[in-house]
Order: sequence, then structure tokens, then C-alpha cells
Amino acid sequence: MTLVSTDWLSENLNKVKIIDASWHLVKNRNAIEEYNKEHIENAIFFDLDKSSSQKKSLAHGHFLPTASDHEKIISEMGISNSDKIIIYCYSDLISSCRAWFQFLYFGHDPKLVSVLNGGMKKWKLEGRKITNSKTKIIKSNYRAKENKNMIKLKSQIDENIKNREFTIVDGRSKNRFLGKEPEPRPGVKSGSIKGSKSMPLTEIVNVKDNTFLDITKLRDIFNTSDITSNKIVMSCGSSVTAASLALAYSLINDDYIPKIYIGSWTEFGKK
Repeated sequence: MTLVSTDWLSENLNKVKIIDASWHLVKNRNAIEEYNKEHIENAIFFDLDKSSSQKKSLAHGHFLPTASDHEKIISEMGISNSDKIIIYCYSDLISSCRAWFQFLYFGHDPKLVSVLNGGMKKWKLEGRKITNSKTKIIKSNYRAKENKNMIKLKSQIDENIKNREFTIVDGRSKNRFLGKEPEPRPGVKSGSIKGSKSMPLTEIVNVKDNTFLDITKLRDIFNTSDITSNKIVMSCGSSVTAASLALAYSLINDDYIPKIYIGSWTEFGKK
């Protein structure tokens, strides 16, 4: 059950661990401040920036942390390997999917990790209960096991431009993909990876409430873009939106193992 509905979560609030993985690209929104003001009951905040690699050379991207760092972060959140996790966010980029991908990469049972379809946006539109109460956390002893086949590195992307062994699908806006508007991060040029295909996130979600399109519509969109095999690698600006594409494709292809170019355009387009 990759996606759960707001109805389902409302009925199971006390049976699962809930994670708020909100992250905003725009500077006028602060995810942790928003979480402190309002969140779903019992939600624990997942800080995407602090849960990414802290190497200074990777400062503008969202590279994965080491397995030991991930273990420490998740243990401090009070999450155990056997926990059923529901992840939501209040981000237009649906950053909850990036947290979902990260849990899968570090070996959490896929059957125990789900994303709240529509996230906080849909939850609030429906007038459901929110709180500013601090969630009680009991530290755990989380253990990680990396699935390194779920990510691609720049060297593999460079090689693929020559060999074309897989298709890269880019979730940024069409204008950013085409190089018609500047990148939001300093030191990154405009454009896209040679041979990649554009699939903006806005084409696969209902903007009104941040829910994913239904299975039939998703399948039509991917088919129209001639994306039908398992040899698909998702990309975007810094691998946040890419995870939303990976989740969407996994909804229509049971055999697909989510794969992301972890450096994405922030790395590849570096000036």
C-alpha cells in the first residue's frame, strides 16, 4: 500500500508512526516552523536537509547520508525497523516521496512505508484535526541496509549518454528542462541531461489537493511519453521531485524498483 488516503490515516492514527517530511524550495516558507505551529497528531518531523549528506561539496543537493548517519537520525526520531510508517508533507514538491525513497533505500520493508495521498494540503482542505502539541519520542535502535541499486551516480549518467541503457525522466518544470528559465540554485546552469525526457510533477498530480492522478491517467501519461520499461531513472533539481516520479511509476508498474539520479541537475548542471 504505497499510498494511503486521508480517511485511512484518520482511522489509524494511533496504529502507525507518522512523519512530517515537509521541505520547501522557496525561501519564504520554513518547514520546521510550520510543523511547530501545526501538524497531524503524533507526527514526527523529518528534516530533509539534515537527513541528507552534510559534505560541504554537496551543499546544494540532497545526496543520501551514510548508513550510520541514517541510523542515528531515524533512531532519534523513535522509529523502529518494524514500524508501519505513514509519511506526509505540506510541500508543492511532495517531499514526502523523497523520505519514502530514503526509507526504502536504507532497507525499510516497502510494505511498511506509505505516503499520505494529498498530504497536509488535502488534510486541511477536509478540515481534519491538526495540533501544535509536541510529539513524545522514545529513542530507538534503528538498523539500515543500503539498496545501492536504487541510485545512479554522475559517472553512470555520463556513461549512459553514450550507451543509452536506461531512460532519464526529469521532473522539473518544462521551462527549466528546456533552459528557458534560470535554475533557483546558484552556480547551476540552465538546461537538461542529453537524451532525457521531461515529465513535470504538475502533470501527474492534482494541483488542487496534491493527490496523484488515478492509475489509468498515470498509465496514459507515461505511455504517451513512451516510458514503459523498467529501465527508468528519475531526475529533477536535487532528487526531491524525482522521488515523486518514482512513486508514481511504481503505482503502475509492480516490477519497477525506484531508481533516482541522486545528484540530479544540481550536480550535472554545475557551472
